[in-house]
Amino acid sequence: MPQLNTDSIKERTFDAIVIGSGISGGWSAKELTEQGIKTLLLERGRDVKHIEDYPTTNKLPYEFDHRGEVPLEIREKAPIVSRCYAFREDTMHFFLKDKEHEYIQEKPFDWIRGYQVGGKSLIWARQTQRWSDLDFEGPKRDGFVVDWPIRYADIAPWYSHVEKFAGICGNKDGLKELPDGEFLPSYPLNAIEDHFREQVSKKYKGRYVIRARAAHISKPEPIHLEQGRGQCQNRTLCQRGCPFGGYFSSNASTIPWAMKTGNLTLRPFSVVHSIIYDEQKGRATGVRVIDTNTKEEIEYFAKVIFVNASALNTNLVLLNSTSRRFPNGLGNDSGLLGKYVAFHHYGGRVSARYEGELDKFRTDGRNPAGCYIPRFRNVYRQETDFLRGYAAGFSASRGFYSDTAPIGEQLKENLINRKLGGWHIGSHMMGETIPKESNYVKLDPGKKDEWGVPLLRVNVDFDNNDEKMLRDYFDQFSEMYAEAGFTDIKTSRTENPPGLDIHEMGGVRMGHDPKTSLLNKWNQLHACKNVFVTDGACMTSTSTQNPSLTYMAFSARSANYAIDQMKKGNL
Repeated sequence: MPQLNTDSIKERTFDAIVIGSGISGGWSAKELTEQGIKTLLLERGRDVKHIEDYPTTNKLPYEFDHRGEVPLEIREKAPIVSRCYAFREDTMHFFLKDKEHEYIQEKPFDWIRGYQVGGKSLIWARQTQRWSDLDFEGPKRDGFVVDWPIRYADIAPWYSHVEKFAGICGNKDGLKELPDGEFLPSYPLNAIEDHFREQVSKKYKGRYVIRARAAHISKPEPIHLEQGRGQCQNRTLCQRGCPFGGYFSSNASTIPWAMKTGNLTLRPFSVVHSIIYDEQKGRATGVRVIDTNTKEEIEYFAKVIFVNASALNTNLVLLNSTSRRFPNGLGNDSGLLGKYVAFHHYGGRVSARYEGELDKFRTDGRNPAGCYIPRFRNVYRQETDFLRGYAAGFSASRGFYSDTAPIGEQLKENLINRKLGGWHIGSHMMGETIPKESNYVKLDPGKKDEWGVPLLRVNVDFDNNDEKMLRDYFDQFSEMYAEAGFTDIKTSRTENPPGLDIHEMGGVRMGHDPKTSLLNKWNQLHACKNVFVTDGACMTSTSTQNPSLTYMAFSARSANYAIDQMKKGNL
């Protein structure tokens, strides 16, 4: 009989393990540790401590070698991540470069990743909208994929729970298609945004231009001060990491909160190879980890495992977790693991100008939230030649200029006292794509990364429904712009492959039936009840709302369910 180091095993045993420290993983860890659950939080990247590890947060433009631009050499070596809107000289240290963890594109797909403690919660766009029953009922009503096993009533209390803690600014708009939440004061619309809101309201029934709902502390509540966070300063430098904690991130909020309980162990530099399944016990017993730096293999053990590695990596971990019971991936009795991947369609923009009301608003019109236009197509009935619909972001801003024609004292005066120019109008669509079996991820049978994990193959693409939706967005917004008196209206295709939306979802979808889904209504694997998935991989459909708030709510709800089941001895 082999000699077992029982002390070592004990040191590597916890009540729960959470894989991934981004938005969903941070929430899972917070909820578990708050109620006394000894939790190991695994992150494959480096540690990033709030404030301490934000190297560019207070730099002025002239302090950057390239004035914020990414050098050509870096762009040429990392063309995929360089296409991301937030990848700039002041933020590129928070993004994974193309060669640092390769994947195989069966079809073009721009996979944007942030491998560090906090994940992409440091660099997200912070837009937060609830789903409604119109979204949860959509697949069943419109006859695509499978029915969600939950409805709005199941998740609404958890939306409130996470909104109060995270700090969400917004306005109560009373819209059935976009339920109101627990809001801090909203940011005001600027003059042109308000003008557009008024024109749309007058001329289009069922269309609304509202203040965006965003994870910014516009006015701190005691719970935010208790977290050590302060009011948003409207710097709009959020992707650098906010030294005030003015926007929500795992680093500023959930992870420090979990740390204060004394129940959290954080282990960065930990690539999760697979989940360990015990054939005799009929449950998962732990996680196999490869140390990023030393390549040492280590096993950690727990009663409950939350897989929050970010949607595609969560699929990868489960696909690589094979055993005699699950030869095709953990919980994959249905054969659907990795299939029905979907995303948000950011394929178009509409821009314009507005020359009126230059003196009505004497600032450049910036704020960290902007405007949001909820979906207005096919909301209650099918009315177009495409399924589902799109929401849109909208903003208006203006630049400064100086008249440099004079010389001498007049030129000096003009350079010191700049003037505001005309208004620039912009909108981008965010369309719901239809999950399809032909959109999938799978493991490469031969190629592995430097940690011995198979490379992920990605086969995801647009379809004809997406094209019809894009044309409708162009038509509708061009018309709405013209009605508002905007000029120089231009439509443009982004011409990017899927992925730059950074809203990849699915592959481990929820559902009623184990034959057609992987997860039940509590985000548990049907076939392995002590494993939960609450990040984007769990999504059955995508709707049109930014998804992170829903991931937070799912994570909090499922963690509390797991705690209850552990106390009852069911896990």
